[in-house]
Amino acid sequence: MDQHDIAFFDPKAEWSVVERGLPHWMQPGCVVFITWRLRDSLPADVLQRLDLEIEDILRSERLDASANWKCQLASRDPRSRGEVQWKLFAIRDKFLDCGYGTCPLANPSDATVVLKSLQKFDGDRYFLTDAVIMPNHAHFLCAFASESDMLKQCTAWKRYTGRQINSRLGLSGEFWQVDQFDHLIRSPEQFDHYRRYIAENPRCANLQKGTFLSFQKRLTT
Repeated sequence: MDQHDIAFFDPKAEWSVVERGLPHWMQPGCVVFITWRLRDSLPADVLQRLDLEIEDILRSERLDASANWKCQLASRDPRSRGEVQWKLFAIRDKFLDCGYGTCPLANPSDATVVLKSLQKFDGDRYFLTDAVIMPNHAHFLCAFASESDMLKQCTAWKRYTGRQINSRLGLSGEFWQVDQFDHLIRSPEQFDHYRRYIAENPRCANLQKGTFLSFQKRLTT
């Protein structure tokens, strides 16, 4: 894939939703913003606080937190759905930026494993434009050729990087949280917004140089 293969979400074209822990909207070639977090990045007591804040957001958006709010959200128009998704993402990311957990990705050697894995098949299996590896999570923007490729590739990335870093640390078990947050990009303006978000995330989280890795591809206009 190259830059000419990427697109932004078109509600008139075919798209699909895959239900896992979180719903995943997919459309071939569409740029998607993806967030992974480490397994220990949100301890139980922090998750309880996060759940309360999420419930407040859902109520304010007239979504029933006690029912299947994901299906309710899926029935909304793309713009409304995107606005709610951003609010839910922003509150989760606020907690992640607090640096809970063991934060192994603050080590440049471990962060490099993740970034190099993301870059390895860039231009072939997918088109990667931006990425940041934070101490306990990662954000990136990427486009995939088909609807099934995104989840398959993310599974492969997580499996490989988790095994590599666990081996370096002498650990075993799940490294990443199984699910991920992803959001289809609707427009060039939104694409620019997420690119800035990724680039500025380390500064907003008050990270010191050497405790994160970032990448931004120069795109032709």
